[in-house]
Amino acid sequence: MEMVVDARGLGCPLPVLRVKAVLEKRPEEVHVRVDSGAARENVSRLGQSMGYSVDIEVLTGGEWLIRLRRKDYLST
Repeated sequence: MEMVVDARGLGCPLPVLRVKAVLEKRPEEVHVRVDSGAARENVSRLGQSMGYSVDIEVLTGGEWLIRLRRKDYLST
């Protein structure tokens, strides 16, 4: 199951707190949209520390899409 978190416009630590609440439910995949470099880095680190692979796509307008996928689902 894929979940989406829109963290654009939120100052730290809110993006991390919102994503952490979602990751604690252990979804297979989470897509996170952010618009600050600090949020991008912090959310990526959080995902890695919780057992997720991280893929970052640069979007237009200074935004990023962070794809977090549970490592135990990568082989499926």
